[in-house]
Amino acid sequence: MKLDYSSFKGLEGKIFSFFFFMVVLCFPFQVHSSETYKKIVEGMEPQSITIIGESQQLPESIQFFQGLISSYLQQGKCLAVALEIVSIQQTILDQMVEGRTIKSDIKLPPMIEHTSYRSLVDDLVIMKRRGHCLRLIAIDAGGLNVNQDKWMAERLAKQISQAPILALLGNLHTLKKIGWNSSIGKAFPYVAEILSSQGYRIKTYPQIRQDKACNTQNRLISSDEQKIATLLNRSVISLLNAAKYETVNNVVDGVILWECG
Repeated sequence: MKLDYSSFKGLEGKIFSFFFFMVVLCFPFQVHSSETYKKIVEGMEPQSITIIGESQQLPESIQFFQGLISSYLQQGKCLAVALEIVSIQQTILDQMVEGRTIKSDIKLPPMIEHTSYRSLVDDLVIMKRRGHCLRLIAIDAGGLNVNQDKWMAERLAKQISQAPILALLGNLHTLKKIGWNSSIGKAFPYVAEILSSQGYRIKTYPQIRQDKACNTQNRLISSDEQKIATLLNRSVISLLNAAKYETVNNVVDGVILWECG
């Protein structure tokens, strides 16, 4: 049987995707629940935005996100991936795909500047080069004199299409509703709350560590479980001058909980 170049290129892309997926799943220090991937992927539909929260500077948060991308792309569908790269660098990101720039040309904000994040960008570029239907979107406001969350929400909304959007943002950006204490005056909403209030189809999943010294496996806790309110209050709301949650059905769609094996 004779294979033409386009057939070989498609086969090469599938082989790369398989090995990329296996490397993420078999990373020796972590176990990612296939059930967690499955539940999140099922909600990634056309015209939708899914935000995965990140415990920033932690490699396992990035590796989970990589595995989720691979899990979705195994279906042979298209996906848009949004990252907290300054949006004015979109051209540089596009040039990376074309092989005209390298990953060191991308300037990352200090909060996400680490090896795992740069590896994520590089791996996504390689996947796109190898034929996967993938768009990479830079959405961070950077040094622009604008409200950060409003800017990112607008960038995401403009990219909505048949291909669902999967974004990796800090955990606070995943909250669809916050009961700010009146003592601080008017507070600006985060990305998820802005998009949700505008009627967009959005699902959010912050990542929470049960024990900061131990992050070897994860599981998805649904928003209707009582435990989730306690987790959010302790790990996220405790950082804000806001009322604690009693229920979180309209706040997040679930929590990716990291715990000891």
